[in-house]
Amino acid sequence: MPFNLVSQYQPAGDQPKAIADLTDGIQRGLQRQTLLGVTGSGKTFTMANVIQNIQKPTLVIAHNKTLAAQLCSEFREFFPENAVSYFVSYYDYYQPEAYMPRTDTYIEKDAQINEEIDRLRHAATQSLLSRRDVIVVASVSCIYGLGSPEAYKREVLHIRMNDRIDRAEFLRQLIAMQYERTTADLTRGHFRAQGDVIEVMPPSDETVYRIVIEGNAVREIFALNKVTRKILTQNEDAWFFPAKHFMSDSAERERAIRDIESELADRLKEFDREGKLLETERLTRRTRYDIEMIRNVGYCSGIENYSRHFDGRKIGEPAHTLLSYFPKDFLTIIDESHVTLPQIGGMFAGDQARKQTLVDFGFRLPSAKDNRPLTYQEFDHLIGQTVYVSATPGVVEKETSEQIVEQIIRPTGLVDPETLVLPVIAQAPSDSPSPFAKASVGQGNGGGYAGQVADIIERIKDRVTKGERALVTTLTKKMAEDLTTYLKEGGMKVAYLHSDIETLDRITILSDLRRGTYDVVVGVNLLREGLDLPEVSLIGVLDADKEGFLRSETSLIQTIGRAARNVNGLVVLYADKMTGSLDRALKETERRRNIQIAYNTKHGITPQTIIKTIKDIRAELDRNFDRDTSKILNIEIGATPIEIEEAIREKEIEMDKASANLLFETAAILRDEIVMLTKELEGMKKGKKGKRKTKS
Repeated sequence: MPFNLVSQYQPAGDQPKAIADLTDGIQRGLQRQTLLGVTGSGKTFTMANVIQNIQKPTLVIAHNKTLAAQLCSEFREFFPENAVSYFVSYYDYYQPEAYMPRTDTYIEKDAQINEEIDRLRHAATQSLLSRRDVIVVASVSCIYGLGSPEAYKREVLHIRMNDRIDRAEFLRQLIAMQYERTTADLTRGHFRAQGDVIEVMPPSDETVYRIVIEGNAVREIFALNKVTRKILTQNEDAWFFPAKHFMSDSAERERAIRDIESELADRLKEFDREGKLLETERLTRRTRYDIEMIRNVGYCSGIENYSRHFDGRKIGEPAHTLLSYFPKDFLTIIDESHVTLPQIGGMFAGDQARKQTLVDFGFRLPSAKDNRPLTYQEFDHLIGQTVYVSATPGVVEKETSEQIVEQIIRPTGLVDPETLVLPVIAQAPSDSPSPFAKASVGQGNGGGYAGQVADIIERIKDRVTKGERALVTTLTKKMAEDLTTYLKEGGMKVAYLHSDIETLDRITILSDLRRGTYDVVVGVNLLREGLDLPEVSLIGVLDADKEGFLRSETSLIQTIGRAARNVNGLVVLYADKMTGSLDRALKETERRRNIQIAYNTKHGITPQTIIKTIKDIRAELDRNFDRDTSKILNIEIGATPIEIEEAIREKEIEMDKASANLLFETAAILRDEIVMLTKELEGMKKGKKGKRKTKS
């Protein structure tokens, strides 16, 4: 099926030219291009149009899970008929295996897998192996080892109506594909066999498939709702992909085992020459245990550490990753490339340092080092044609791009905000204006000056009277908290925001800022990429002259862009000296403003503040709570087991809906509620059994 873009909007502003230039560049074979798109210019819509024009499978890489989920949601709206998948790390919690020689402390690998994200990862790889109209939105986890796509594809099982089938052989095939048999409720990657009826839940689907066998032939195939057990469809066939990405057949396993044993023997000889008796015993015991697990059940904990042997790779060769599942002609889009590329480049060294220690002290074979993320050079070689997307491209993008396409004009006509530079410290009244006023876009206060905190307070009060909001960015968490306390004492509605605040609480704070619960939010680095707050018309950047990551040219431009969604946008930067980063950021902002203002004048456009519905994850959750309030209250005062079971089923449906919409925080809270209700139900059932025993 071809990509079919669905949208009520038509490209506007700089979008038509950007779409045409990028499409032409890809068709001409350009390997690297950059889309320099300002905040709010509709970069995602531009890339959606490019994807429709070139009709290639596309990998979109973002630098964190939240941004990836947002992009995935947007692409799903643009391409409702096509496969848009979400591929990020499936760990809710992850503690990698490690050893600290100084304290002789071994830390075993500990992880909590998010089952829903694991399902979406399987859905992504299955789409890539079965169709071309695929967009996969991924985090940088896409450069980590995943297992051979050839081995994965080889194990796919296709069942058709009226196929001749041996029940025992079918069950053996499912087990070989790492499905687990159960007699309880079905979950992903499990199957249940009762007579001639076999029910299977694939790893990528929330649907249960029921296969009815009569006389060694497939007579019926049904798709069932996993919660209600209602029949959804009667199918002509069913596809079952492996339950895990690391797959191998019996011949490969035996070859891999021989290779592992050979490597073990060589490594033990090295330890023997060095007189390392403890390391010899440790490595022998651990490796022999893994070999027996692989030989008997086809899998072991940490099997990815032996991936080189299963894949037949040479020493030092990169592992298979998500990129291995794409066809050769795919397109890569790297969003917020100024952040994402450095992340990708930094993964390899840290992984190797940790693995080398494990190898040196006998916890792992040397081949474990080849279960690793890609180096930047390997990644760059594998991605093919690429479009970097950023409002502030870095050095790599500028040096490697064969074409840089600017998207400065916003469809809304909004221009970059005015900027004003004022001193940090207080100054006595003077007839001469601040020297910074000449370098700023806008007007200074003039006269006496009370310092950055007093000045920003007066400006916030002015914006509040107009029904607008403000952000203030500081250099440290402590300063953010202290300033918040000071503003509260002055009667302001204020909250602080930094990395110690829980994810859901951050969302709530920002939504409350939009609603007017708060007039101002004080934060550190969280006020840069990814915030969409059209009510914010004022941003104060305290200590803007402190060179460093938080006050680099890129960071300052990104911060300034947060006020670009309001027609009254103003950014006040407090500095006692003009740093190189500050100077470049101001000049680039002024360049963009001049282009935007000239365009609006030429076309008679009057900018308008963006009007956007206020909604967040907590709001979605609140609606679920409201709908279930009566049921929850009944449970609290003593509901029947049937009522609790009904509540559990309804919450499971809501959890599935939240997960389908990539609202994983909501899904996690609903999951916890289901666990609590299930315990309540089990307690009631045990209580009844106890009463019966007492009576008897």
